[in-house]
Amino acid sequence: MKFGYVGIFFALALGVLGVPIPDEVLMTYAGYAVSRGVLHMPYTILSAFLGASAGISISYFIGLKWGLPLLLKVGPYLHISPKKIESTQKLFARYGSYLLLVGYFLPGVRHITAYLAGIATMDFRRFAIFSYSGALIWSMTFLLLGRALEREWYKVVVYIRHYGITFLLIAAALALATYLIVKWRQNIRSG
Repeated sequence: MKFGYVGIFFALALGVLGVPIPDEVLMTYAGYAVSRGVLHMPYTILSAFLGASAGISISYFIGLKWGLPLLLKVGPYLHISPKKIESTQKLFARYGSYLLLVGYFLPGVRHITAYLAGIATMDFRRFAIFSYSGALIWSMTFLLLGRALEREWYKVVVYIRHYGITFLLIAAALALATYLIVKWRQNIRSG
């Protein structure tokens, strides 16, 4: 690992901001580097956690400061009415915490959840608890996976590339099914 812990920090910070960096590959390879003694696990976890946390925090503040005004200005041209924005904000206020926690594991989702949290004006304390927990769990998962796989770490990359969309679709289907079941139960209770 040419840039070591500093490289991991900046790669994850920029990756979460939306720069197209293969974060899972990087973290799995970093886990492999730990297994080879090139990196030390505590420092690798710390640099990964701090990098992901920095990136998601910057995204949150960008969404908070400029996201909603921009969306209100440009939204009508994209057929996004203020009413749709308000309903999305309410939906995110209700389920956004969980999305922040598991969003790291869904390619593409981790890049937008913090912006959405900022746009939805989610309380920073709540945002921090869920997003930083997600960052730690995600970082540790891929580091431990890379360490466990040692020389076979590249197979993870193949599986992610090959089955990533499938896993994303399954996760979306499960999320939709859960949402529909919750709505159905609410209708039964109120009706």
